[in-house]
Amino acid sequence: MTRFDQESQTASVARRRLEPKQSGWREQIRQAFRSPVELLEHLGLDSAAAVDLQVPDFPMLVPRAFADRMRHGQARDPLLLQVIPDPAERLEHPGFSSDPVGDHQSRRARGLLHKYAGRALLITTGACAIHCRYCFRQEFPYATDHAARGQWSDALSYIAGHRDIEEVILSGGDPLMLSTRALESLTDRLQRIPHLRRLRLHTRLPIVLPARVTERLCAWISALPWPVVIVVHANHAQEFDADVDAALGCLRASGVHLLNQTVLLAGINDSEAALCDLMRRSLAAGVLPYYLHVLDRVRGAARFDRDRRHALRLHERLRIQLSGYLVPRLVREEAGAPYKLPVL
Repeated sequence: MTRFDQESQTASVARRRLEPKQSGWREQIRQAFRSPVELLEHLGLDSAAAVDLQVPDFPMLVPRAFADRMRHGQARDPLLLQVIPDPAERLEHPGFSSDPVGDHQSRRARGLLHKYAGRALLITTGACAIHCRYCFRQEFPYATDHAARGQWSDALSYIAGHRDIEEVILSGGDPLMLSTRALESLTDRLQRIPHLRRLRLHTRLPIVLPARVTERLCAWISALPWPVVIVVHANHAQEFDADVDAALGCLRASGVHLLNQTVLLAGINDSEAALCDLMRRSLAAGVLPYYLHVLDRVRGAARFDRDRRHALRLHERLRIQLSGYLVPRLVREEAGAPYKLPVL
């Protein structure tokens, strides 16, 4: 069997796994857990104190596909801890702010951020399939500042007018919360900009809601004229299962380059064993480790923070334990910096 035959067979198997769920991803969003009480009861955990956990400004949202990977009866489950609200979110901590990475100062048009040379980022939507409690954009003004359909013109004009921009990054929110038709409409317009050379998507959906990866989505990607990079986001090996593998396999078969970025999170993945397992499991799913971010210090997320020395010790252990291509770059994002800064 040739390599082409093997890749075609892999794509066919992935599509068969996805076919029963092609029309179901929006319904899965509607059925997601929105109440801490409901989620804890689903996991067989005490929910008596959960009525005090809801945070109105950043409500809980967890797809059942993600919740089903949580361990029943385990209050310290690493997936649960990423999404369950905590009263500590209401506390103020020095150095934690609403815009820790300087998004506002890099805004150039509605929904467009231009921080780094050669690439610009489109905030395509404010919607996500999951609300991670450490999200650095949880206070971003999406209602007035995202480039939804019908509001892309200023952003696209800016990109067209800056010939140094050769890569567009679709972000959010999560760009895969848009319909495939809306994504097609956007990239049809981007194709009119001759100096674009690459397209990148930052998305959590293939991990938390693999049903979003449909045949039509993969067909859209396959038809794009540029190299496409998709950066997914997984923080723990437990986030991968057979459905996630199938979704990633379909994306890979469509020709994309798959990378994974991780946030170092206290009590979730801040150990050598957890990070080594994640990097190995990521590659087993066909995704190359990319970044290991120290926490962006967004207000409400202080409980996830780990100090620089601990991060550096862990990164050194990864270098010792793993092949070089499995070791992500340890970085931090600083407002006004010309690139993501290495942690030294």
